[in-house]
Amino acid sequence: MIDANSMRASLGPHLPHLRRYARALSGSQKSGDMYVRAVLESLVLEPGTLSGSNSPKRDLFRLFHAFFDPLRESVTAATDRSHAGPSTTGQQALLLTAVEGFTSGEAAEILSRPEPEVALALTEARAAISAAMHSRVLIIEDEPIISMHLEQIVRDMGHDVVGTAMTRTRAVAEARRAAPDLVLADIQLADGSSGQDAARDIQAMFDVPVIFITAYPERLLTGERPEPTFLVTKPFAPDTVIVTIGHALLARNPAFARTD
Repeated sequence: MIDANSMRASLGPHLPHLRRYARALSGSQKSGDMYVRAVLESLVLEPGTLSGSNSPKRDLFRLFHAFFDPLRESVTAATDRSHAGPSTTGQQALLLTAVEGFTSGEAAEILSRPEPEVALALTEARAAISAAMHSRVLIIEDEPIISMHLEQIVRDMGHDVVGTAMTRTRAVAEARRAAPDLVLADIQLADGSSGQDAARDIQAMFDVPVIFITAYPERLLTGERPEPTFLVTKPFAPDTVIVTIGHALLARNPAFARTD
């Protein structure tokens, strides 16, 4: 049996990633953290569950799926199969591979599904995200090269970039002018202002999802205060941004999602 200190050392580095994944799947901090707490409580009651594992992160995520119920969450609540949205397995596998860095084989283990099924679901999910929705995106980023990179990714997905901003004041003004469907926001902006504050100002005006982009995600995923539902880590791979954008839009428009 492993003791509490060993468990903390083994699993602690992976908990921020599990929180990010749980919130993205469920569509909210409250619901995502509820599932993470259930996982941790299970490990307290049965500390030997992950003992001896050569991949504690993979097995931690697999344990999470013993508790997660997609049917009760907003992302997969819609049951209208007339829309060509990604399946539940596809959504989960995309987040696991593109955002959390697992291989498709590891994703299959985590989801307890055959690997060929997961591979097919991944292919279908990517196609569905590309085809399902067109949106207007506001980018809040103070590094011109990163901003241009994000613009290219967004446009290659078929979305419109309706504005860019380097400061909180400019971001709010651009949002008021353009009424975006989605916001990509850096945390620290050019004049020392906060992308989080800009996002709060914008969300007070519009019901719009925000994807935060930061080099220090662990600072935002402590479970101690209101935190982002969607988070991309710098430096980012384009695929991570693409999948997170698709998932954020699906969370806002569940009619495009379907259950298995």
